[in-house]
Amino acid sequence: MSLAKPAMRGLLGSRLRFHLPIAFGLSILVAVAFKYTVTEPRKQAYADFYKQYDGVKEFNAMREAGVFESARPSGE
Repeated sequence: MSLAKPAMRGLLGSRLRFHLPIAFGLSILVAVAFKYTVTEPRKQAYADFYKQYDGVKEFNAMREAGVFESARPSGE
């Protein structure tokens, strides 16, 4: 009983024909999953934050706390 000869000629091409579509399919699936599980909720969180964010009010609060060197608190 002899062992079958290994298929060396064209092995890379045959393996790529099988694995390349699977790799592309999985990468697209992961990209879509990342988009809808990470980026969309993050964009929505930023949108919700900036709907009610008042930059002038925040600046005045930081100025009164003495955070800035160039803008003195109104009490001084």
